[in-house]
Amino acid sequence: MAKSKLVQANEKIADAVVGGYKKIEDSVTGAYKKVEYRFVDRYLTREGETVEDAKKRLAEEQARREADGNLRKH
Repeated sequence: MAKSKLVQANEKIADAVVGGYKKIEDSVTGAYKKVEYRFVDRYLTREGETVEDAKKRLAEEQARREADGNLRKH
């Protein structure tokens, strides 16, 4: 019987810890995304370009640079 109560107590503690971690993770991720959005908006967008368009363009340019780098290595 005691072991059953210990298991139940441990599960409650584990749920509380995981829930707390998830809240912190969501807060940090949300804050990072806000900073990233503002940075891209302020410094990386071109005239008339949305933040989403700029992110897509930057990802394509990065992929192109990585592909060019892989070609040079071989």
